[in-house]
Amino acid sequence: MRVLVTGGGGFIGGGVARRLLELGHTVRSLARGEYPELANLGIDVRRGDIANESAVESATRGCDAVIHTAAKAGVWGSRIEYERANVVGTRNVIGACHKGGCGLLVFTSSPSVVFDGRHQENVDESAPYPGRFLASYPRTKAEAERLVLEANSPNLATVALRPHLVWGPGDRNLVPRVLERAHAGSLRSVRERSGQSRLVDSTFIDNAVEAHELALQSIARSGTARGKAYFISNGEPLPMEELLNRILEAAGLPAIRRTVSPLMAYTAGAVLECVSALLHRCKEPPMTRFVARQLATAHWFDLSAARRDLGYRPGVSLAEGFQRLEAWLRSTSPGLKAFPWCN
Repeated sequence: MRVLVTGGGGFIGGGVARRLLELGHTVRSLARGEYPELANLGIDVRRGDIANESAVESATRGCDAVIHTAAKAGVWGSRIEYERANVVGTRNVIGACHKGGCGLLVFTSSPSVVFDGRHQENVDESAPYPGRFLASYPRTKAEAERLVLEANSPNLATVALRPHLVWGPGDRNLVPRVLERAHAGSLRSVRERSGQSRLVDSTFIDNAVEAHELALQSIARSGTARGKAYFISNGEPLPMEELLNRILEAAGLPAIRRTVSPLMAYTAGAVLECVSALLHRCKEPPMTRFVARQLATAHWFDLSAARRDLGYRPGVSLAEGFQRLEAWLRSTSPGLKAFPWCN
């Protein structure tokens, strides 16, 4: 199969592209940067922006399937930038599939598309989109997911995956952010007065990659998963504080010692957002309202649908994942110099 991976230079996209290549597929990548390491593997690397309609059409031409992982992530930035990358980009991908006769589309979504600020405990895919979002990222990802699922038709089979907190060797987001803040002495645990830290799901990178492969196989051979969204995780929820401490332990750093209440975290997020907006700062504030709510609430999901329809079974446990993470961190140079994207 000839497969285009948008965002092939990213953490999930790169993993998906490599996996598909290993399975014998012909793989093309569309990303904004230069990724010679992908080209050296035999991947057809195209440079372009998914918000550029002609670039997307050119990259999609001749492909049988698209795995659309490209997006503007994070929780801080221009509303227009999020719209451009996540909504316009996804609309371009759908349009390119129709024009180029590409019949399969797997979309990388996020559980945040159904997050309304409250606890998500054993939530399944029947959860509705909220009426109000706390940040541009979940709002635009929800709009993009809707576009993808509504585009499902006899000519274009679509499916959306919602992997939660993807981490592992090569991570450019969660792990480096945790380590950066730990080194800076600014890492805190958000706890209720009872001292309780709510359970959260996370996803080891290999399992997220496997889910994309399974989703592509599923919509290629049957209609069961077509037009549907699926939560993806390791299925091993941990208290948020324990998850962060396991990452710190893998890096040889001490556990979190300081805590703040959910109210204090949310208030700090609101104040810091206002200050950053007034000063026109592009860098994400140390805390935002969305992050405060995420840290203070439970996020774990019912994976029954993914198991039933996709045959999804997480192959790498959290225990094994943390061992692999520790080995990777040991193989990199010490300190934050190993994570230039944090600087």
